[in-house]
Amino acid sequence: MSAQHLQDLSRPVALVTAASRGIGEACARKLHEKGFRLALMARSDAIKPLANELGAFHVQGSVTEFTDLKKLFHGALGQYGRVDCVVCNTGHAAKGALTEITDEQWIQGMEMYFLSVARLARLVTPVMAGQGGGVFVNISSAAAINPNSDYPVSCALRAALGNYIQLFASQHAAQGIRMNNVLPGFVNNHPVSEKNMSPIAAGRPATPEEIGSVVAWLASSESSFVNGQEITVDGGRVF
Repeated sequence: MSAQHLQDLSRPVALVTAASRGIGEACARKLHEKGFRLALMARSDAIKPLANELGAFHVQGSVTEFTDLKKLFHGALGQYGRVDCVVCNTGHAAKGALTEITDEQWIQGMEMYFLSVARLARLVTPVMAGQGGGVFVNISSAAAINPNSDYPVSCALRAALGNYIQLFASQHAAQGIRMNNVLPGFVNNHPVSEKNMSPIAAGRPATPEEIGSVVAWLASSESSFVNGQEITVDGGRVF
């Protein structure tokens, strides 16, 4: 076995969901720069050229489907033999007046924002424990701690995710496993209205790369004592 092959086998492995564009793609690229081998998933077939570019294993699927999450996990484990980091990114749930959100929309939001994390944690945690550690980074939203009536499903369910990571950290920190949430404010991969732009002290929305840089830091040993935290990345937004 060559020295290069042995070096490749020692590189850490990261799973990234909703990775074909925006924040998910930026996270994948930043982790690749950090030396991670990647397993990527997205609903769009745009995941294929990105995976080819980054030399990544990939699955076309949705975070709301447990069978797709299992394909991502088992495929990565089969390809690389380990999982060191999980970045759980998602799409967007329904919007609308709070009392007009349907049961189906609430359930879809639960599948997307909360159960995707819980399911991946259930799959991956035993592997990380056997390896001696690992990291989960969940892409949440600043709306989790500063509710905005424009995003009722996101606000309610991502607030629940904030409690989940604290419970997870308390139970698994001794195994060397960390879980944190990143809470972006407004990001420029979507249009930002003047109403939402005006309270941002930085005077602009974030770039996906700025969010990805925080995620890559949380995935690294440089943040080894950061656990069960919600890291807001919103440019100093003042409400």
